[in-house]
Amino acid sequence: MSALTSHWYAIYTKPRWEKKVHYLLSEKKIESYCPLNKVRKKWSDRMKIVEEPLFKSYVFAKVSEDERTKVRMTAGVMNFVYWQGKPAIIPAKEIETIRKFMNEYENVMAEPIQLKEDGKVIIRQGLFMDQEAKILKIEGNRVKVIIESIGYTLVASIDKKNLSTLTH
Repeated sequence: MSALTSHWYAIYTKPRWEKKVHYLLSEKKIESYCPLNKVRKKWSDRMKIVEEPLFKSYVFAKVSEDERTKVRMTAGVMNFVYWQGKPAIIPAKEIETIRKFMNEYENVMAEPIQLKEDGKVIIRQGLFMDQEAKILKIEGNRVKVIIESIGYTLVASIDKKNLSTLTH
């Protein structure tokens, strides 16, 4: 990866600083994205639509490795969200999906995937991509799953982010 190649990163902000961090990054000519949710709020005398950050304490920024210090030095930024010891790179297509979704819908709720033992999941990445599996055990960010579809029971430890809940 070149130091000049830009990637999207998730940035952890101080509570209620999402819009401010987005503004401050924009002032520094850093491309950033703070998905805003249109929510109806009722005051005693009226209804009003307000924009609230979809992801509490998170903003996305597209920067090169060389620009990451500029982001860290921005007021309200706590740090990058890390994955396996490095700032986590968010695929551009995921940012685009969020943008399209937010443009089409109002009053959206972002909820983390709720995984529970004995639940069914779909593996979204790797050798067993698109395979159905049963959750055996949850250990932090890793989930042990049983993959039965090949005529054997295989137990694999898979990262939570590579799983989707299965609803029948």
